[in-house]
Amino acid sequence: MNKIIVLGAGMVGRAIAIDLAKKYNVVSADICEESLKKLEKIENIETTLSDLSNKKNINNLIKDADIVVSAVPGFMGFETLKTIIKSGKDVVDIAFFPEDALQLDALAKKYNVTAIMDCGVAPGMSNAILGYHNTKMTVENFEFYVGGLPQKRTLPFQYKAPFSPIDVIEEYTRPARFVENGEIVIKPALSDTELIEFEDVGTLEAFNTDGLRSLIKTMNIPNMKEKTLRYPGYIDQIKLLKDYGFFQTEEIEIDGKQIRPVDLTSHLLISKWKLEDDEPEFTVMKIIISGIENSKKVKYIYELFDKFDEETQTSSMARTTGYSCTSAVELVLNGDYTEKGLFPPEFLGAKNGCLKKMLAYQEDRNIIYNISKT
Repeated sequence: MNKIIVLGAGMVGRAIAIDLAKKYNVVSADICEESLKKLEKIENIETTLSDLSNKKNINNLIKDADIVVSAVPGFMGFETLKTIIKSGKDVVDIAFFPEDALQLDALAKKYNVTAIMDCGVAPGMSNAILGYHNTKMTVENFEFYVGGLPQKRTLPFQYKAPFSPIDVIEEYTRPARFVENGEIVIKPALSDTELIEFEDVGTLEAFNTDGLRSLIKTMNIPNMKEKTLRYPGYIDQIKLLKDYGFFQTEEIEIDGKQIRPVDLTSHLLISKWKLEDDEPEFTVMKIIISGIENSKKVKYIYELFDKFDEETQTSSMARTTGYSCTSAVELVLNGDYTEKGLFPPEFLGAKNGCLKKMLAYQEDRNIIYNISKT
């Protein structure tokens, strides 16, 4: 039986470990004892308390692994991925760090490693779907809208997250890049707000974030954009915090002590934004791909609406992010994807048969992408 090491036992990391343990031996590592305790009684899962910011700890943990999953916080994701690659281990990564992972491609080739990055729901499945269609048609326009939201709306933010607040805040401060008429356009995050109707949810607010990531470099498509979805009114609260400096990363001095405002803000928001393990929430995504196929204009729409799983007590964001990741792990272990280097999910989608298997894998777990064509 294959041995898989999952680095990080947060809400998504735990979902990944539990899913993989149905078929493989899994070791889940984290510095948080409370998170690991939630996995202790799961068959085929061994837990280990470890500081994953220490490269020696990572190397010791993964030395006998057949494949590694990196589900660490974004701020430590790049260095963690680099350490895994240097160990010569195949890896699937969902850390969503701000650095450019593609610069690790040569390193992955040097160590004969298959490294798959950004393999969540978006980025992740959104990329894989585009990668597939880019091999079948001339794509002229690609856009997607995605958000994870609590079922219960509580003012002022009407928001909860399975991720660290500082990772969420980073999305609101990093400039948003998109492609318009073949040119890269940069706008502030949170810009171009619009209201969009969704059948299962109602009206949501969409705004620019830097979600295209690797697609800007890997896809030669004239028009591409990504927007994040929240409940209406959320954007005004976030802009207020941003405008007043609460997301500032430069240190300031208070009573003789140096502090980054963003660290204080993140600390204060942890309790307000924390998504409880049994709290109902949902993930919604809409992907629109249009262009020319077989000399005809076509439009494909992928729609996802997924809810908290009452039976397994697993959040939708953990499911949709985690099971995209585990479906990619399966592709590597089964020999469906054997290329060596650093690959974003659009490369998986472009590989014959891989997207079909990823969608089927998730459908078995009741994550359904409804597809329409006009």
